[in-house]
Amino acid sequence: MCGIVGYIGHREAYPIIIKGLKRLEYRGYDSAGIALYDGTDIKLSKTKGKVADLEKRLEKEISTTGTLGIGHTRWATHGVPNDVNSHPHYSNSGDLVIIHNGIIENYESLKKELIKRGYTFKSDTDTEVLVNLIEDVKKNENTKLGKAVQIALNQVVGAYAIAVFDKNKPNEIVVARLGSPLAIGIGEDEFFIASDASPFIEYTKNAIYLEDEEMAIVRRHKGIKIRKIKDDSLVAPYIQELQLNLEQIEKGGYEHFMLKEIYEQPSAILDTFRGRLLSNEAIIKMVGVEDNMKKFLNANRIIIVACGTSWHAGLVAEYIFEDLARIPVEVEYASEFRYRNPIINENDVVIAISQSGETADTLAAIKLAKSKGAFVFGVCNVVGSSIARETHAGAYTHAGPEIGVASTKAFTTQITVLTLIALRLARAKGTISSSDYRMHLLELELIPEKVKTALESDAYVKTVAAIYKDAKNFLYLGRGYNFPVALEGALKLKEISYIHAEGYPAAEMKHGPIALIDENMPIVVIATKKGHYEKVVSNIQEIKSRSGKIIGIVTVGDEQVKNLADHVIEVPETIESLTPLLTTIPLQLLSYHIALMLGKNVDQPRNLAKAVTVE
Repeated sequence: MCGIVGYIGHREAYPIIIKGLKRLEYRGYDSAGIALYDGTDIKLSKTKGKVADLEKRLEKEISTTGTLGIGHTRWATHGVPNDVNSHPHYSNSGDLVIIHNGIIENYESLKKELIKRGYTFKSDTDTEVLVNLIEDVKKNENTKLGKAVQIALNQVVGAYAIAVFDKNKPNEIVVARLGSPLAIGIGEDEFFIASDASPFIEYTKNAIYLEDEEMAIVRRHKGIKIRKIKDDSLVAPYIQELQLNLEQIEKGGYEHFMLKEIYEQPSAILDTFRGRLLSNEAIIKMVGVEDNMKKFLNANRIIIVACGTSWHAGLVAEYIFEDLARIPVEVEYASEFRYRNPIINENDVVIAISQSGETADTLAAIKLAKSKGAFVFGVCNVVGSSIARETHAGAYTHAGPEIGVASTKAFTTQITVLTLIALRLARAKGTISSSDYRMHLLELELIPEKVKTALESDAYVKTVAAIYKDAKNFLYLGRGYNFPVALEGALKLKEISYIHAEGYPAAEMKHGPIALIDENMPIVVIATKKGHYEKVVSNIQEIKSRSGKIIGIVTVGDEQVKNLADHVIEVPETIESLTPLLTTIPLQLLSYHIALMLGKNVDQPRNLAKAVTVE
């Protein structure tokens, strides 16, 4: 959600910033802008639309020379998407220019006060209020930009990641964060600023991730000084070596990032359990679990908090933990959990799941759980992310960068990590027999190859997609472990094709949704041989008798559903708890092909952001 890029150094800033903005397009946005300092003045251009539209405008409007600059992709919050509301924003004097990711909740009261003092506003944004507040503090306190930013931020309520500079001091950029991620790349006499490391990975492997309520003054020749916003205390910079590489964030010959990431799942799942799963020795090694085994084993319950696709992975985990480890599990939307005064105590374990590790609601849920004394374990993909730092312990999924907004490999790798944890706890508690434990390990080790086999259905899935691409509604049904997969399949279709779709437990069809079924309604039914198969077959017969169009996801060799369904897509056989890792594959492909046939932007669907870093 929104993307920030900045550069100060010896290179031309424009190519770095424009390329960086393109790398951040996956975050979701509706407008883009850039500000460059050319040694004399600030040159600014911005527009509603894509970064490509900004490039065209830049060619006509401004000189792109200069070794200092900031750029932004905006996802509208305050103020509709248009040229005026796009970032960057000037202060009234024209001396300061800012980019901002987040929401300033008390901007209206601040704006009224600034208007009383003579300030005027061109946009409807909270960001223009912030830059003028900084200017007002700087002028009235007669202080430097860094101090003015600190004082101003102590007056605002909300979330932010900002970068601001003063044309009268063109050798520094001031940055700060609270609730929205911000990274600083460290080069030789040059510095890069971005929402994540992808814009500067080709220039440096060294980065500092600002913590909440920290600000940094980044000076061209003097380095970086980091301070706490609240009390002005100095913070020692912690420089991390990035594991990301350039090849990981390129498409690698695929038409879209989403398709690339669907096809990366065999290797992503393998990387997730590599070094953790030793099937020959019947061992699962996870440091975060081993070091906190007593917390897990003595837990009254596990509470899983997550949003979107990660919430669906949490629902799968609920079945796994309760079935194998016999630990009670509750799965909560983080956005609801944080506001409903939940009952939590020190004997609870909270597992927070997030691909990006920056989801605002999940972070807030973590902080709430910690304040109640609960042990919090994080499952995320991005090393060094806020959730990785905020939780007591955790496990990375090692899926590699996920650029497509609609999560695919994040879902399967999250399920993989959660399965490993559940199996390790089941073994420690003695709730699984030695033979079942070994069988699960062996089957999990086979999953990457079985996912490869599931991907071989791509051509047939494309044929099915062509038949149903013009449908106005879809229904997805599943039972047990595959009910969450039905939810996830429906979400994928909604996200990228904009077709209305709903996921239901198959047995709930008779409690309302059956009224929708007719010859125009495609129904995707997950009907693998493992888990309530005969019950699902009965549901399919009920659909068939009402002329519904049935797309069955079945175990290879199935004949019964094949004789009932209009189309069947086969997946390899595995044990019940691992079927979600296979049944989700054709649903991802179906969504992808339908969206593509409808001419949708599958990597950057409208109104969506990859990481929801504001409420």
